[in-house]
Amino acid sequence: MLRAGIVGLPNVGKSTLFNAITKAEALAANYPFATIEPNVGVVYVHDERLYELEKIYKPKRVIPTAYEFIDIAGLVKGASKGEGLGNQFLAHIREVDAICQVVRCFEDTNITHVDGKVDPIRDVETIELELNLADLESVTKRIQRIEKKAKAKVKEALDELEVLNLIKEALDENKHLDVSSLTIEQQKMVKNFNLLSFKPMIYIANVSEEDLMNPETNIHYQNLVEYAKENHKEVVLISAQVEMEIAHLEHADQVQFLEAYGLEESGLNQVIKKSYELLGLQTYFTAGEQEVRAWTFIKGMKAPQCAGIIHTDFERGFIKAETLSYNDLMKYGSPQLAKEAGRVRLEGKDYVTQDGDIMLFRFNV
Repeated sequence: MLRAGIVGLPNVGKSTLFNAITKAEALAANYPFATIEPNVGVVYVHDERLYELEKIYKPKRVIPTAYEFIDIAGLVKGASKGEGLGNQFLAHIREVDAICQVVRCFEDTNITHVDGKVDPIRDVETIELELNLADLESVTKRIQRIEKKAKAKVKEALDELEVLNLIKEALDENKHLDVSSLTIEQQKMVKNFNLLSFKPMIYIANVSEEDLMNPETNIHYQNLVEYAKENHKEVVLISAQVEMEIAHLEHADQVQFLEAYGLEESGLNQVIKKSYELLGLQTYFTAGEQEVRAWTFIKGMKAPQCAGIIHTDFERGFIKAETLSYNDLMKYGSPQLAKEAGRVRLEGKDYVTQDGDIMLFRFNV
């Protein structure tokens, strides 16, 4: 299951957003550190394709894929040194796959800002500096631990020390190491270090209800978009308050509500889509009379690996995967007609699964 941490300075709308997307009642209060323990909520990923598959297969149950959100308490300057219970919060961030940084882009005299005034660029830089400083401390300690082994010419230690020094050099200059310039083995090492500043990040611009319809008039949002472009990040525009209202509506009512704002989908769906893109995730389906189910896999996975997501026995005894693309199913209207048209394929161990594949695995253990 994909795990994303919602982070940001205090009073930017993190807990309000969390309440909306999980329909939970996490404490949302107008003071720093209202969230002491991370709140965890699981939401189902909205995928229109499941509705269409349900119409065709008429299963007893439909199971979407899930997304785990963790609401992590507000970070402040000095978090990497323990300010505002910072070390505890940073430890929670280490456990997530992606970071969703909520950035305040609205003015409201009734909601205090921890730094006195709204400035999204300063806020983003504060958060990212703290993540970098926490990583710098972690990397420095690791270097000190393995230097003796490196001096003794232990190959693994020498290799690791080389990578750690590259990371430390970048962090010292408050820069981000270009992982693509490393070898495959070095990239694996970096991943295993579980560093905060290397986690994929999305900016969530939290604006007022009024600005949601006319974001071009919001200078804070425009500044954040420009900053994000320069730093190769994505921005998702939301109003946490509007998301809260949407969350308690039925699907049909949600569509009408969003249309009133000129939106095609909720901010939550956009966050999930962007997270999937960042992490290289896609979806395949299993479908039949018993159930229609969505499964998340990493782009590039082969059929046996995808079978293993369901059960390790499926991968171990994999023989073939009966495969039909979602688009072909929609084109022909039924699995039988698609099969008669030659669109149902038997794929082997080297088949790279595609987003939207409907698969039936044949295996023997």
